[in-house]
Amino acid sequence: MTKNTNSAMEGCESETLQKLLAYCRRDEWAGYDPYDALNSRIFTAVPILDRKIPRLVLTQALKRLPVNLRPLLAIPKTQNPKGLALFLSAFVRLPKAGMEDHEELIAFMIRRLGELRSAGVAYSCWGYSFPWQTRTIVVPSGTPNLVCTTFVANALFDAYDYCGDSQCLSMALSASEYILNELYWSEGSVARFSYPLPSVRSEVHNANFLGAALLSRACNRTGDKKFLVPALQVARCSAAKQRVDGSWQYGEAASQRWIDNFHTGYNLCALRDLSRYAETSEFDAIIRRGFEFYRHHFFVADGSVRYFHDQTYPIDIHSVAQSIITLVTFKDADPGNLPLAHSVLQWAMAHMWNDRGFFYYRVLRSHTNRISYMRWSQAWMLLAMAMLQEASNSMGAAEPAHKLTEVAQ
Repeated sequence: MTKNTNSAMEGCESETLQKLLAYCRRDEWAGYDPYDALNSRIFTAVPILDRKIPRLVLTQALKRLPVNLRPLLAIPKTQNPKGLALFLSAFVRLPKAGMEDHEELIAFMIRRLGELRSAGVAYSCWGYSFPWQTRTIVVPSGTPNLVCTTFVANALFDAYDYCGDSQCLSMALSASEYILNELYWSEGSVARFSYPLPSVRSEVHNANFLGAALLSRACNRTGDKKFLVPALQVARCSAAKQRVDGSWQYGEAASQRWIDNFHTGYNLCALRDLSRYAETSEFDAIIRRGFEFYRHHFFVADGSVRYFHDQTYPIDIHSVAQSIITLVTFKDADPGNLPLAHSVLQWAMAHMWNDRGFFYYRVLRSHTNRISYMRWSQAWMLLAMAMLQEASNSMGAAEPAHKLTEVAQ
């Protein structure tokens, strides 16, 4: 790869990032979501439909259909707190990525996240902008949950580190208190965080690692060990569930035994953050095995990435974004990680990018789902691209990988 070709590639990536930012700004950071079916005003107006099976059927139907029926079902576009958090984390990286400062956007996102915190709770905490039905329970819109809260709190920590806004620190620490006081539980040698509700004592590994990493960050910021001891207890329990090949199942319930790209990426990035904030090498071997599994099973020679570890399709834009984020996070582990991240982005730009300024949802074997989702797709890709440009600028331009070792389809 020549220097001129490499420069052209980076220029194309920067232009795509600018277009994506403009698209999200035009829509005022609001949009549809793969899981927002229950926001339908028509659905909720018919009481007989507001039951478990119809909720699951409608959610899965809208998630899978390549045609967007949401306008017909009176489903509004919404600003999702997790999506806004991803935007905020991207904004604080844009100056380092070689782009102009976006101080007004940072200030707007901080203010808006403060306005969207869950009502009726003593802590700063956040939930999704839609109700969602799990296999066993329905979670009302705006109900705080661990995953949404950790992403918002980390974005606020990022903003505090960037601009020193004390409101950001206050909200991030309040969110850490929420996770510690309302979601942490232990029985004997077992320690977990409740998810998706405080009453649900599940064993979901990415939730455990995300919560543990946030608490370790709170300890690092405040010096208060009350955050760190539970964080390490929970992380050790989920780390012990790592399989011999280095993978984790999504969870330990019978209905949660799959292995996917972005939740594995969450696990690895969270463990990396926990180790950094807690200044411990305890999890190094676990992280190394996990990343070796991730790198070997989720990447294809042409630059595409897998959703599941053992099948090519669907190719999901959230997995694309998390693959880039994970590779950037582990850029010091292998000199090929940044070039591979560029290859993943180049594949997505060639196959999942609409020049109107947004990324498509999924590529399947028979067709491409071209629906635009603000949180799931655009917010994640904006953060991934900002992180990649920041890392490339700090380490020098990296050439894309030409060929990877192909793994079983």
